[in-house]
Amino acid sequence: MNTRPRPPERLEKTLARVAREMGINQERLRHWVSFLALCGVLERARQEGIVGVYYLKGGVALELRFALKARATRDLDLGMAGSRADRLQTLSRALRLGFDQFTFRLKAQQLEMENADAVRVQVAIQYRTRAWQTIDVDLGSVTAGEVDLVAPNVQGLAELGIPVISPVRCLNLSDQLAQKLHACTGPASAGRARDVLDILVMDSLGGINYSQAGAAARRVFEVRATHPFPPVFVMPPEWRPEVEALAQELQFPITTAETIERQFVRIIDRLATPAGGHA
Repeated sequence: MNTRPRPPERLEKTLARVAREMGINQERLRHWVSFLALCGVLERARQEGIVGVYYLKGGVALELRFALKARATRDLDLGMAGSRADRLQTLSRALRLGFDQFTFRLKAQQLEMENADAVRVQVAIQYRTRAWQTIDVDLGSVTAGEVDLVAPNVQGLAELGIPVISPVRCLNLSDQLAQKLHACTGPASAGRARDVLDILVMDSLGGINYSQAGAAARRVFEVRATHPFPPVFVMPPEWRPEVEALAQELQFPITTAETIERQFVRIIDRLATPAGGHA
C-alpha cells in the first residue's frame, strides 16, 4: 500500500478530475470542500470548549442538505452565541486549531452588515503548503431555533480523498424558512429574490412541516416587528428575471415569474393556516 504523502498540488488536480467526471462545476466543488473544512474546525473547537452554540444557516445550510437541488452559494452564513465582539474573538480562536491538512486565517477586512446583527469577514484557507480559497463568512447571532444534525448530501468529497465532518450543525428548516420569509417580504427585502426560490425548493423536496414552520414564522415576525404575518407578497418587477434564471438553473418544474409568485403565495397561505394547511 502506498503511504507516501500526497504532494501539495495533488488536491488541485484531483478536484479538476472529480468535477469533470461527476459533472459538477469545479468552483462549486471547491466551495463544498471549503465549507466542510470550516465545519470541521468549528466542530473541533466545540469539542475543545472554544465554541458553544453555533449552526450554519442561509444558502450554505440548504446546499449541504440538498446539494445540486439547491442554488449555489459562495459565502458561509454562521450563527454563533455571544456579542458581536465575542463571536469574532471565538471564531479567530477556533480557526487557529486547523482541521486535518487545512489551516485558516481570519483576514483583517470586516464589513458590518446592514439590518442585521452580523459582520462579514474573510477567511483564507490553505491546504498543506498552498493557498486553497478565501471565502466570506457572515457571522451572525444565534436565535431560539433548534439545531438539526445534517449529514452532508454533496457529492465528490469521498472521491477527493479528504475527511468530511458529519453531521454538520444547521438551523432547523422551520426557523430557516421563517427567517427567509421575513427577509424577502419586509421593508429591507431589496436583493432577496433568491429567498423565494429557496423556500420553493424546501417545499418541493418535502422538507417543510407546515405546522412548525407557521409557528416559527409567527414568532420571527412578532420578535422582529417590521411587518405583519402573514405578509402580503407581490413580486417586485426587478426580481422576475432573477427568479426565472434561478428556476431554470435548478431545473425547477415551474420557471415563469407568474407561476413562481402564485406558488409562493400558496405557501404563505398554508403557513398562515393554524393547523399548517394540508400537512
